[in-house]
This record gives sequence, C-alpha cells and structure tokens, in this order.
Amino acid sequence: MIDLTTPLLAIDVGRGTQDILVYEPGRPVENSIKLVLPSPTVVTAAKIREATRTKLPVFLDGCLMGGGANTGAIRKHLAAGLPVYATPEAALTLHDDPERVRGLGVEIRTAPPEDDAVRIRTTDYMEPELRGALSLFGVGYPENVAIAVQDHGYSPHRSNRIHRFELMRERLNAGDWDLLSLASDPPLADMTRMQAVLRQAPGAFVSDTGPAALIGALCDPQVRRMAKTGVTLVNAGNGHTLCFTLKGREIHGLFEHHTGALEPAKLQDYIRRLADGTLTSEEVFDDGGHGAAVSKPLATDAVAVTGPNRLRLLPEAYQAAPFGDMMLSGCFGLAYLWKVFRER
Repeated sequence: MIDLTTPLLAIDVGRGTQDILVYEPGRPVENSIKLVLPSPTVVTAAKIREATRTKLPVFLDGCLMGGGANTGAIRKHLAAGLPVYATPEAALTLHDDPERVRGLGVEIRTAPPEDDAVRIRTTDYMEPELRGALSLFGVGYPENVAIAVQDHGYSPHRSNRIHRFELMRERLNAGDWDLLSLASDPPLADMTRMQAVLRQAPGAFVSDTGPAALIGALCDPQVRRMAKTGVTLVNAGNGHTLCFTLKGREIHGLFEHHTGALEPAKLQDYIRRLADGTLTSEEVFDDGGHGAAVSKPLATDAVAVTGPNRLRLLPEAYQAAPFGDMMLSGCFGLAYLWKVFRER
C-alpha cells in the first residue's frame, strides 16, 4: 500500500503519454489529482512538424530527452530539405555519438543560427507546463517529485538495447534478484537520460518506467496475492513490454521487447518459456527486443498485465488496475519507491 507522509508529484514519462499523480497524505488515492497527457516526445514532435509545414529551420535547445515521435519528426524535417540545428546536449536525444548525429544532417552548435529558426526546447520534465496546468485549478505544486523515464544508458558505439539489458542484469545480480534492485537513488551515473532529468529537478527521485509500472501493479490486491505463490507480471507499454516472473519480491526471470513487434501468440510463447527457464536473451535480441535473463524457472500459470496495450496482447490475463486506474501504475510504483527510498 501507499501511505506517504508528504505530498508527492509522480510523473511517469512514456512513449505516448506522460501520466501524472498528485499524492496528498490523508486523501484517498482514488480521489487524487490525476492527469494523462501527451508525452514530451509527442509534444516536441508536434512542434517540429509545424516547423516542417511552415518550411522553417529548427533549433533544438535543451536537455537530452527520450526519442520516438520527436526523432521521427526530425528525420522527416531533414528529408524535406530543411535545416536542423541542436545544442550539444539536445543532440544527444538523437544518438550518444555526436558524429552519428552530424551524419543525419544535424548541425551541432551552442547558439541559434542567425535566421528564423524555430527554437524548440527538449526536455522530459515539462515543469513550467505542469505548474501552469495545476495552478489553473488551484492545485499546489508539491516540493517532492518522482519521475520515471526509460533509459538505455550511455552507449555511443554499440547497441543500446544490449547495453540497457546488461545494466539490468548487473543490478539484479548485485541485488540477489530482488525486485527493488532495479531501482536506485540516485540513478546510476551511466543513465544519462535519468541524469538529465535529475539536473532539471534536483532532489527528485528518478527511476525507470518498466520496473516502476510493475511495482505499481503490485498495489492491486489480487496481484499481490498472486505474487505470494508466483506470477508472471507484464507491463505492456506503448513503446516497450517488460515481463517478470516473480515470487514474493524475488524475480526469477525477465525479458524486454518492443511492444510493436509483439502479437498475442508470440508474447504468450515468450511467457511460457520464461516461466520454464528456456527463453534466451539472444533470441529476444535477434527478434528486435532487448533481451532476457533467467535466474531459475517458476512454475506458474498466473499471469497479470498492466499497461495501455494489455487488452491487445493479453486479453485473457488478469487485468491489473491498482487503485482502479491502470494508466497510473507507474505513478503508484514511483510513490511506493519514494516511500522505500526516502522515508525508511
């Protein structure tokens, strides 16, 4: 359960949406202020597309942020023969290797060009916009902030899918495969996207989206009961799908894949073989995913799923909805992690 002693703003930044919870002590969680808004990458992409439509150059100025819709919009802007400029830090949104960014046609510079370029701020933490939105309804902005983003880690010259999964496996091994070993406070120095968020929100708790959503799903009483004897727990997000086999707080195995590459039969096959310990990291990676890691088999038929793609991929599984709100699973996980790391 979540029972914090101070107000908390939890922000779960995904590929399609950013999901927001304003937690206030003494107020039922179900009655908390909650928002589901377009993710920063979607907002940034819309601004780039507008610049493309009006045939204006773009100057990206801000911090490293997550990719997706924004990087696609940048490529289309360049393909239209229109210039893109970026500060050194904003350019890292496109790739960790600046030469790869220049190879796309982006000019990296510290100051905007002397033309009519549209200045677009790159950030995963839209604090001014969120403050403004909440203030319109008389809602104060909490001093305590927890933010989740998906971070592949700094990997300029090798696959970031491999690098991300290696980091996850290292954390699991160091933490005896405990569920909470996938979170740390502060985040690892190698997690450059998390570090960029932390620089913008000093003092915030910053974590990864996948584990946060699955920890949040355990706030559903039925999922907690299932976990006591063993459960396969799935977060079917808009960009990525992360799956654990879990007993108590011990992770027996996990895999991570891109949601768009999965369909129900394939996911169910992966789940079966994760549970019996035969799923390999190589086959998940070769299929376009991140990888898999197994500590030991877990004999269970219990499957619970959260995330916006849950009904498409696992319609027969238990549909986890902590506090009655599946879209806020990551925020509930952040609130739980805040309590563990900050109030212990």
